[in-house]
Amino acid sequence: MSDNRTQSIHVRRNRRRVRVRSRVSGTAERPRLSVFRSSKHIYAQIVDDVTGKTLAQASSSTSKVAGKKTDKSVSVGAEVAKKAKTAGVTKVVFDRGGYKYHGRVKALADAAREAGLEF
Repeated sequence: MSDNRTQSIHVRRNRRRVRVRSRVSGTAERPRLSVFRSSKHIYAQIVDDVTGKTLAQASSSTSKVAGKKTDKSVSVGAEVAKKAKTAGVTKVVFDRGGYKYHGRVKALADAAREAGLEF
């Protein structure tokens, strides 16, 4: 068995992602708020896993907010919550995508909560 320090970041994140997804699934009543973080941007989408449909989505690559990546995450969280309310969604389950609940992921989640999503 290899040491955790020698594993790549991607391998560890993928293990966490699989573990989270085994426990988190979105339904029509409570869809899944999925987060993906790249080196430059952050993406969020609300997915009904039963039908396989994306109900709402937002990303920092399409938003007009300038500044730090954390500031962009806050705007994406607020935007996806606004689009979710338009689609009739108020309660979601949060899928952090294997990322630690810290920094940009936490900023997005907090902004979505402030904008009215419950999770």
